[in-house]
Amino acid sequence: MKWLFGGVLAIVGLVALIAVGGYFVLKRDDVPYETLAARYENAASRYVDLPSGVRMHYRDEGQANGPPLLLIHGFSASVHTWEPWVARLGDEYRVISVDLPGHGLTRAPAGYQASIEAFRDALREFATTQNLTHFAIAGSSMGGNVAWEYALAFPDQVDALILVGASGWQEDRAGLEEDPPIFKLLRNPVLGPLLRDLDNTQLARGGLEASFYDPALVDDAMVQRYVQMARAPGHRDILLQMTLGFRERQYATPERLAALQMPVLILHGDTDRLVPPAHGQQFHDAIAGSQLIVFENTGHIPQEERADESATAVREFLYPVIDGAALAALPDLTAPTRCLDRAPC
Repeated sequence: MKWLFGGVLAIVGLVALIAVGGYFVLKRDDVPYETLAARYENAASRYVDLPSGVRMHYRDEGQANGPPLLLIHGFSASVHTWEPWVARLGDEYRVISVDLPGHGLTRAPAGYQASIEAFRDALREFATTQNLTHFAIAGSSMGGNVAWEYALAFPDQVDALILVGASGWQEDRAGLEEDPPIFKLLRNPVLGPLLRDLDNTQLARGGLEASFYDPALVDDAMVQRYVQMARAPGHRDILLQMTLGFRERQYATPERLAALQMPVLILHGDTDRLVPPAHGQQFHDAIAGSQLIVFENTGHIPQEERADESATAVREFLYPVIDGAALAALPDLTAPTRCLDRAPC
């Protein structure tokens, strides 16, 4: 029996040694901000130091004197997700996209406590530094949650609100089971911290492919950008905070959203696997006068997957909002749901 027990211990020890060795093989160091900036800045890239200690990266593009449109990306994304809208709306609008703390090229101070509310407050600081007193705001996924929280907190600033696959409703168990593997693993309180420092390239690719109806839209350059930007100093800690604490936020409720009095446009893909299309309908039902557009054969990121159609929808929505005289002349704004490329909805 002693030899059997010793053999089991030897096998366990060998497995542990292999696991530890594998960990160090897969471990990846931070990527310096200077390296990331050289790869992912463009001519419109700017930085501003906020009172909270955040050094925010943003792009200010389009018509300098046009109506401002502030764009907020989703979890683990960056300003790059909005490039299709910048190209299509910049002829008329001043299009400002920002990297949230822990994302893209934005630096957060050591010990930064990430949350939807912290991101909202960082945007408030940003708007103040840029003298933005009135603007339309659009948010994708988690950025949509930040956007509607901003509109609730500072309604006098927000002329219009655009929610793109926005999160914020409490998810049921069935919905959580549909999550891509990378999100399930990161949300595990044991595995998440262990995976934080490892090479997650293949998991990231799977998560991105699950975000599109057509996974062929995910190329190596996109995967590399997401993976490398997640490895900026301090980013992995913030991303882990958000995944482990995502159930602790203030959820959307009809009672909370009833306070939104500005025009609201809701865009959603009909095959969204990250935020169920039913959540888009919930926003529409809870926000009086809102408009809902559902894109057929579209996943979680319609600003990229359906760039022409989604940008056109935004332009049509914003035109009467920006033109006050036209808005006053409009009939009842309780617009029904629109479904593109299919009928009935």
